[in-house]
Amino acid sequence: MHVFDKISGLQDFLTLQRNANASIGFVPTMGALHAGHISLVEAALADNDIVVCSIFVNPTQFNNQGDLDNYPRTLGEDIRKLKSAGCHAVFVPAVEEMYPEPDTRKFDFGNLENVMEGEFRPGHFNGVGQVVSKLFDIVKPHKAYFGQKDFQQLAVIRKLAKLINSPVEVVGCPTMREEGGLAMSSRNLRLSPQERQDALLLFNALKKARQMADKRQSPDAIRQEVQSIFDASDKVRLEYFEIADSETLQPIADWKNAKESTACIAAWLNDVRLIDNMTLFP
Repeated sequence: MHVFDKISGLQDFLTLQRNANASIGFVPTMGALHAGHISLVEAALADNDIVVCSIFVNPTQFNNQGDLDNYPRTLGEDIRKLKSAGCHAVFVPAVEEMYPEPDTRKFDFGNLENVMEGEFRPGHFNGVGQVVSKLFDIVKPHKAYFGQKDFQQLAVIRKLAKLINSPVEVVGCPTMREEGGLAMSSRNLRLSPQERQDALLLFNALKKARQMADKRQSPDAIRQEVQSIFDASDKVRLEYFEIADSETLQPIADWKNAKESTACIAAWLNDVRLIDNMTLFP
């Protein structure tokens, strides 16, 4: 497995692969890799001749300096996991390599960025757009793989690919969960064993939402029930819970004209912010 910290070195390697007509799959990450990330690498390996993984904690998508400072960084272990998984190349640039000058570009993701994560993390998705567009331009993959845990981010990246006329096929992969149902996340490394148990409240709330949706109880009734679940907890603070159209991400008022819908949730456990989602129906 090759490890590159410079754009030029990675691109020289990839030029050789393209000249040999190899297809290239790409898995962008911020490191602190877990089984969910490795499942993306495995999906990319199944579809492509060459797989590249990037590890870069992108500062432009953090609107909380403390969250950026505390984001887990486990580069040595990450590289070991990627090598074991069969990844062909890892790109680990410094901030100065990715942003030799400030990136002032603004992307218009429309209503996709005005709800849920966009409401509570202003500027976050523009930062995602900046780094992903740069990575797409550097790697020029045929396919790029993203986890569905970051459901809204996946929708934004699909929109980004259209905005920049990128030929990259954006592939969404299922959320991987720990025993008990907690969505795998790099931020879970910051949780104690007891906090991991407390964090199951998110998954349990989503399961309750699905049960109620299956009985066609109203979206508002489901929202109220989930709020009450968190009101009863003295450890986990709900930031938002929304039932959204899976394509437009706009809130669903009733089931009458609803197509596929997704329940999305964000909550704080002490100073760790966790997100999750679950498709309700069909």
